[in-house]
Amino acid sequence: MTQPARAMRDAFIEALYDRMAENERIFFLAADLGSPALDRLRADFPERFINVGIAEQNLINVATGLALEGGIVYAYAIAPFIAMRAYEQIRVNLSISSQVRPVNVNLIGVGGGVSYQVSGPTHHCLEDLAIMRLLPNMAVFSPSDWRLAAAFVDYTVSNCTPKYLRFDGKPIPAIYETVTPETLTAGFCELVAGTEACIVSTGFMTQRALSAARSLGSVGVVDLFLLKPANTGKLRQTLLKYRHIVTAEEGFVGNGGLDSLVAQLLNEDRRSVTLDHIGFNDRYVFELGTRDYLHARNGMDESAIMAAVTRRLGHGTP
Repeated sequence: MTQPARAMRDAFIEALYDRMAENERIFFLAADLGSPALDRLRADFPERFINVGIAEQNLINVATGLALEGGIVYAYAIAPFIAMRAYEQIRVNLSISSQVRPVNVNLIGVGGGVSYQVSGPTHHCLEDLAIMRLLPNMAVFSPSDWRLAAAFVDYTVSNCTPKYLRFDGKPIPAIYETVTPETLTAGFCELVAGTEACIVSTGFMTQRALSAARSLGSVGVVDLFLLKPANTGKLRQTLLKYRHIVTAEEGFVGNGGLDSLVAQLLNEDRRSVTLDHIGFNDRYVFELGTRDYLHARNGMDESAIMAAVTRRLGHGTP
């Protein structure tokens, strides 16, 4: 049955609204970015909503100040601008500061990958998973649907560390029927149990991975949504059931993202496990078109994932 499509940010903000009604320490800051769900929050909690304007560096500064005074802060902006324009402020104010005292700032980046496809490379966000994973003390969350996004609210409230939340810019269908606390703690979910081959994906690419797995049959799918801190022991145990693994992400491959995480995890077992990567190569995307078109042009669509799997299943380890 087709699951309803919703925007991750709306589902998250609606869940956060309920927590703000209960907890006066929660503040929401925006860099002049709206959302249908944000209108009610802004109207009902005007004393705890601040729009800093198109000033992402100042967004981090104000959020840090509130957090250092005991606030639980959410900073909301377009993904490439909050992740890269304000990177020095994130490094100094959040990553470094949180090592000596609690800082609960949650960075909500909307438009991960190429979900703002028609806006071109300035609005694509392909580097964020790698550069945010690089920062000590920073949690990195990359959900595959809106139910996961909404379920993560309690984690953000209770875990007093800086966090980067990578949200898709478009409404997408739900994958999960429910999200349990155990699933969130694990940081990943084996959505489909396979035999020899498995696709490990994050974010929107989990939607692609599930479609490919349905067409192939007997191929596993692991949705890895908490890239840091990763539950490496449990994840490694899950992945070592397979002989062939294909990673899939809307980011640059070979540069510190999902594929690097999985490769490092399996480094000691590479003789028994083959590993292939689906993602953008070392170039920006100037072509304009739908997301399907951009994925097809860059070897990231369902057929490319299927080809990567069947190549291994057909020929075995080279």
